[in-house]
Amino acid sequence: MALPHLTISPSDGQLRGENADGCYLDGRRILSRCELRAGAGEPVILQSKQTAADHTRFLGTVRLTGDRSPDPAIRLERLRRADGSERLTFRSSASRHVRLPVDLRLGTDLAELGAAATGLPGPDLRPAVHGAGLRWSGPGAHAAVTTTPAPDDALASAGLLRWELDIPPGGSRTIDLRLTLELTPSGGSDLRTAPDGPGTGPELRGPYAASRPIGPRPRTARPQRLWAAHLECDDARADTLLATSLDDLHGLLTRDTGTPTDLYTAGGIPWRPGLSPAEALWSARMLLPLGTHLAAGTLRLLARTQHTGPGPDSGRLPGPLRDAGPHAPPSCAGTEATLLFPTVLAEARRWGLPDHETEHLLPTAARCLDWLLRTSATGRPPYIPDPAPSGPYRCETQAHAHRAALLGADLLDAYGQPRADDLREWAADLRTHFRTDFWHEDRYGGRPAALITPQGRPLAHLGATTGHLLDTGLLGGGRHAPGLLDPVRTAQFAALLAGPAMDTGWGLRSLSAKEKGHNPFGHRSGAVRPHETAVVAAGLAVAGHEPAANSLLKGVLDASESFGHRLPEMYAGEQRTAGAAPVPHPAACRPASVAAAGAVHLLLALAGLRPDVPGGTLTLRPVGSAPLGALQFTGLRAAGQPLAVRISRLGMGMVEEAADGLQLKS
Repeated sequence: MALPHLTISPSDGQLRGENADGCYLDGRRILSRCELRAGAGEPVILQSKQTAADHTRFLGTVRLTGDRSPDPAIRLERLRRADGSERLTFRSSASRHVRLPVDLRLGTDLAELGAAATGLPGPDLRPAVHGAGLRWSGPGAHAAVTTTPAPDDALASAGLLRWELDIPPGGSRTIDLRLTLELTPSGGSDLRTAPDGPGTGPELRGPYAASRPIGPRPRTARPQRLWAAHLECDDARADTLLATSLDDLHGLLTRDTGTPTDLYTAGGIPWRPGLSPAEALWSARMLLPLGTHLAAGTLRLLARTQHTGPGPDSGRLPGPLRDAGPHAPPSCAGTEATLLFPTVLAEARRWGLPDHETEHLLPTAARCLDWLLRTSATGRPPYIPDPAPSGPYRCETQAHAHRAALLGADLLDAYGQPRADDLREWAADLRTHFRTDFWHEDRYGGRPAALITPQGRPLAHLGATTGHLLDTGLLGGGRHAPGLLDPVRTAQFAALLAGPAMDTGWGLRSLSAKEKGHNPFGHRSGAVRPHETAVVAAGLAVAGHEPAANSLLKGVLDASESFGHRLPEMYAGEQRTAGAAPVPHPAACRPASVAAAGAVHLLLALAGLRPDVPGGTLTLRPVGSAPLGALQFTGLRAAGQPLAVRISRLGMGMVEEAADGLQLKS
């Protein structure tokens, strides 16, 4: 993928019009069928490899009619790009001229991605011969395939293009295909999103929601690669995981249609190729060690969507409801995004976001924080309901709010803005009440409650979302903000997360295997979500629980190997056994922005980097046990300048390159 372009195909490269296979642009299927026959039949594909996020290479052989030799004389290389363009190269090892018949059967339904993915595509459209190829017309759109060289014959009724290639001994012949899509003014509006969401692309809510086509919009060039980070590690799988994750993230980069300089990461393929506000913020936050450009673009984009009028929603960012598992009603992605906004801005400033960019976004962050204080003041204790105003008090929402308040207060103080003291007082009040109300004592030592109902009843089921209690956020001077749990309860909580009921051996279950309603394939009731595991592992490392953190790190790294180092959004929470592999989830996005960014976050947690660019300091506190051996990160960014660090097999860290003016702190 190279959004808004996307191609989905099986491993043999043949598009047969099945399932969601096809070439898409802006959520519209340009081509659903592209079946190649050459010589005596279909090529035999021997190897397929995705060489980059937007390139795949298929290698195979072609049998000739009447050829009785076991050694094929014709080799095929099929290079496909995300936009559906292809180059077919036939190479001959024969000692004579070969007359090779080549057929391409093409077709499309111009279906929307959501409809195709759920088995509800439209009927195949009738093609017409158009120049050196074929053309299809449907409601609001025209699609065409052109070829070089032009075919020797074209049968429009069958959607068939034919060539007779004359290949000399040891020679080769190439056919190039190019796809185009023209959307007419009736083909849809520019902006299709959730009802109160930002207008930047199709918002697919839930794995089976239908997408909508994006109408005519100016075409812009693909973004230049934002990240140059590179890892050399004793465990070479980590190097591959980082490189693959960054490649996937680059493929998911999308420009805001109104302000093309502002970039964000789409949610994932195939279900969420548009903007998911909370996930875009999570990805931007996890990628801050690679530079602040993505965070700035994402923040500016979401700032333009903020509710600024009067009423209880003033200051809130929009976002759809989403499933929260069997024990809770749906949560609101907008609540999470609103609480993430000031956190991401504050931490981006610590990584070197320039003052003028920070100040431009500060009013939006202040309105988010005002919403926090105003929403929590509607009841006592001072908890944030999710969704507001009458939803339950979720554990992770209080963690997000507490972090936002402390980092937001730090941010407001830096620019002489009011209400910083109010936020710190609110956070202290929240800690006092939380440590009493949200801790459920039991014979095993206790656990945090997942939520408290509006009626005050705690629900103590254990899941990965409670792990957000360990993610406190970055303050000045390399310090982390205080957490909602004291050290004794943090240790008890860490032990629970490290136990087999939560740790599958491949990552954390979204719901403990001991809980009623556990389902290994449940989105929020048992499946492993890699980015949540990454958040928890990083939090455990900061809190000093390195063995538990290392176990989660190694589990996700092992799982990534089974997925070709392209982590899906989630996979089944089955317990790991000898010789087993993690089971894919049928409704998972793969690639997914938060999974790819989570992999980066997980690996960077080994370095323990904590910058304070405004304060002129850089703290390096690597994981002392060095679970993956020696490693070296290059191509990181702090203060807008390259940053490189090396960690030895003994867990000793050294900064090899950094911006002038950053003083290293132990």
